[in-house]
Amino acid sequence: MTATVPRGRWLVLAAFASLVSATQVLWLTFAPITEQAHEALGVSEGAIGDLAAANPLVYVLLAIPAGRWLDRRFGTAMLAGALCTGGGALLRLVDPSSYAMVLAGQLVVCVGQPLVLNASTKIAARYFPPGERTVAISVASAAQFAGILVAALTGRALVDAGGIELVVGVHAGFAAAAALAVVLALRVPAAVVAEAPRLESSSWLRHDRLMWLLAGLLFVGVGVFNAVATWLDAILTDLDRPGVGGALLAVMTVAGIGGAVLLPGLAARLNRRREVLVATSVTTVLAFVAIALVQDVLFVGAVLAVEGFVLLAGLPIALEWSELESGPGRDGTSTGFLLLAGNLGGVVFVLAVQVLIGNPYLALAAMAALALPGVILAARLPDHARSHLQDEDVTDEGARRATW
Repeated sequence: MTATVPRGRWLVLAAFASLVSATQVLWLTFAPITEQAHEALGVSEGAIGDLAAANPLVYVLLAIPAGRWLDRRFGTAMLAGALCTGGGALLRLVDPSSYAMVLAGQLVVCVGQPLVLNASTKIAARYFPPGERTVAISVASAAQFAGILVAALTGRALVDAGGIELVVGVHAGFAAAAALAVVLALRVPAAVVAEAPRLESSSWLRHDRLMWLLAGLLFVGVGVFNAVATWLDAILTDLDRPGVGGALLAVMTVAGIGGAVLLPGLAARLNRRREVLVATSVTTVLAFVAIALVQDVLFVGAVLAVEGFVLLAGLPIALEWSELESGPGRDGTSTGFLLLAGNLGGVVFVLAVQVLIGNPYLALAAMAALALPGVILAARLPDHARSHLQDEDVTDEGARRATW
């Protein structure tokens, strides 16, 4: 059949990207202001850290079920994700001085996050023609990093201006507005509606070699980013470069947003996804070796900018490739699987580097060593992406993409 390109597709993408950013802002609301938050809420700093730690834990538990729900009932699942995100943020606002209320709201937000993030490829597949889907996935992926950056840059300024109440209030207002925008955007008719067969399980993932390779790469890539975000300041302080970790992390993230927007489209047009992911993996290993050898702040900043540019582009490239592999009837499940692997990597890498954090050289060597398997995984990827449309059995396993 022939589908009509929705005229409001870019508004749908803008609303969805704002909600993606909101999930990351709410995840890290208290991370930059741990000291002020534990005093205001009357709990330990560890309890404040638990507010952020809850997100990856809940994500690991709900990633696959959320993806399957999106594949079967996209509108209902997406609405639930928006309501949990906005509603959880408003619940925290009921009493920002109560840790119990803040925790309750955070858990609601945690439930909504996999429903929102897993929809990144489905939004592209449902509303955009094939030539624009890479851009749509790139924008949605970059929105995650933009949300992280917003949380990092606004927390201290807001708490200094109006305390915890202002931080929670501003973040709640942003999340509620984004959720409302998505609820309204769901009224735009989708061009491609391909729901997964009602009885299909996620067992196909066990036999899909490409999905496991991509999952391994995201395990490494997200793990590296989380380890850098967590330990960069401590490492640089031990290298007699105190007080610059936050600024350099911002440089890395801004460069990464640019890479996430620009590189996936180039890789898709040239069908060189494998080459870009190999280059990303090699650059990651070399970056930490270089920082261990030369600690000049400008040099470290330049290295982290290059590393961020290629590293954060890996997420949208992997998601776009998985959408080609799985098709729009199963891409919610495949996205959930990949992001599940990424969240696990984030936890493992942070804990692994923590053991060596007292010695900055060993910590940097550990990050280089942990990134090394990514080179092997990337090298084993297929030379070129194969669309699910090339699979003659696709009608037996899932929904076929509409013809534009």
